[in-house]
Amino acid sequence: MRNSLTPYAADELVPDGATIMIGGFMGVSTPVRFVDALVARGARELTIIANVTVRPGIGIDKLISAGAVSPAIVSHNGTNPETRCRMLAGDIVVELVPLGTLAKRVLTGGSGLGGVLTATALGTIVAEGKTVPTIGGREFLIEEAFRAAIAQVAARSANYAGNLAYSLTARDFNPLMALAAGTVIAEPNEIVPASVLSPDIIHVPAIPVDQLVKRPLPP
Repeated sequence: MRNSLTPYAADELVPDGATIMIGGFMGVSTPVRFVDALVARGARELTIIANVTVRPGIGIDKLISAGAVSPAIVSHNGTNPETRCRMLAGDIVVELVPLGTLAKRVLTGGSGLGGVLTATALGTIVAEGKTVPTIGGREFLIEEAFRAAIAQVAARSANYAGNLAYSLTARDFNPLMALAAGTVIAEPNEIVPASVLSPDIIHVPAIPVDQLVKRPLPP
């Protein structure tokens, strides 16, 4: 049975300066209670690996606006003016990684591999200083795998054993990141007895999941 923590107790597992993977796509299926707890604590110097920095006032943007993040490793920041302004002012470092490459670098990190070969971004500034082998007559970039100290993922459901089930677009980065970190903290919408979740709907088994974040009681 996995521990069930409040968001603030889960936040205490994340030291300043940590590298964190945060799941979700444009704020959908992002662990919002955990993000709010990091902001409330005043976390600093976090390296965030995520799909995007979302939009003003939503999800990861709260960490950006609070000055908690640098660097941010994301696939896109065009939807977030706060990120752009802070980047241009030199207050935050942003590393842009093509979306498919970002997903594969997380996947290879979770699979115990060293990296991925990709032709995406050849001939651009992304390729500067990187190894470019020729394989089968084609050039590729070698992109190193991503791993993190902490992965914070959202899920539709978890059982008390720690198995996770996702819905629809929540199955983007959340399952990948749950395999690519030293400590995995899951924020489900509900925590149910083990018998409630059929094995057929479990997308991440309990093995890599260390902690569950429980929902607050209604007022």
